[in-house]
Amino acid sequence: MIALETLQLDQGWRNFFTQPHQQQCLQSVLTRVQQARDNGVTIYPPAAEVFRAFELTPLAKVRVVILGQDPYHGPGQAHGLSFSVPEGVKFPPSLRNIFKAISHDEPDYHIPLHGDLSHWARQGVLLLNTVLTVEQGKAHAHAGWGWETFTDAVIEHINATREGVVFLLWGAHAQKKQELIDPTRHHVLTSVHPSPLSAHRGFFECGHFRRVNALLTPPIEW
Repeated sequence: MIALETLQLDQGWRNFFTQPHQQQCLQSVLTRVQQARDNGVTIYPPAAEVFRAFELTPLAKVRVVILGQDPYHGPGQAHGLSFSVPEGVKFPPSLRNIFKAISHDEPDYHIPLHGDLSHWARQGVLLLNTVLTVEQGKAHAHAGWGWETFTDAVIEHINATREGVVFLLWGAHAQKKQELIDPTRHHVLTSVHPSPLSAHRGFFECGHFRRVNALLTPPIEW
C-alpha cells in the first residue's frame, strides 16, 4: 500500500489528505486495493501513480478541473491523470476526440505526438477521475469501493477554498457533480462525453477549450 506521507504533495493538499475523515476513507479503500493487488489482480494505475494528479497540481494553483470517471483499464495506459496516457502509448479514442475539439477551437493547434497531459496538470489543470483505480480489462470495477466519497470531498474542498475555477463536466456521470459546485464562485461548463459513442452529439463544437482561455489569465497552453 502506498504510504500517504510519501506523496509529493503541496501543503494545501497535504492538509486535506491528513484530515481524519479523509485518512479514514483513504485507508479503507487503499487497503481493499492492496488486498486485490496481493491476490494477483492487475490494477491500474501503478500504486505510485494513483495520486499523481494531486502531486502535479498544487491546490493553490488549481484553475481548471477536468473530471473523468475511472482510469483506462488497458495495459500501460493509466498513469494517474484523467484522459491522459504516457508517452509512447496509442491515443485512446476519447483523448483523440479531445485533441480534435481543441483543433476546432484553435485552428493553428497541432495535435501532439503523445498523449501525456502532464503539461496541462503543471499549468493548473486538475485531471481528476472520480474513481482512482481499476482492474485490468474491467471498466468501473472499483466503482463503489469508496473512491467516490474521497473525490466528492476533493471537489467540495476546491469549491470552498478556491475562486474562479473552471469545471469541465463531460457526460452524465461528471455532470452529476454539479451539485457540489457553487456556480456563483466558479464556472461550470458541460457537454456530452468525448467518447466515440457521444462525441458526435456536440463535443467537438462545444468550444470548452476556447471558453476556458477566455476566462483565465494567463491562458492554458493546450
